[in-house]
Amino acid sequence: MAAIGSLVFCTDCGNLLPVSKGNEKNILLCDCCGAENRDQPSRTVTTKTKPSDFPSLLRQKLSIVQTVERHKIQTERVDPNMDCAKCGRRGIRYTEMQTRSADEGSTIIYNCDCGEKWTMNN
Repeated sequence: MAAIGSLVFCTDCGNLLPVSKGNEKNILLCDCCGAENRDQPSRTVTTKTKPSDFPSLLRQKLSIVQTVERHKIQTERVDPNMDCAKCGRRGIRYTEMQTRSADEGSTIIYNCDCGEKWTMNN
């Protein structure tokens, strides 16, 4: 009898044998050729894979950490209702970014021309 994973095959004809009971005292009878095969105790088969085993163009584009180069992305806007706490100027430039989990609000980074910077979490 030959076993591959949890499947058990007849040693004479190679036919798939009935479900194994998992102990050596059981005799499995082949339905095809009638041969008697001694059952083997079942053993656990563990397989391990890694992402490189299944290459994908999408997986190659994904990354756990994403780097944003500020000079390449134009996301800065002006909030006409925001005042700077340092100089009192009205109309502060801001950038909105997702710095936390996707199910949490975004972070707004304010930059005043006087050099004052602060963040606000939505």
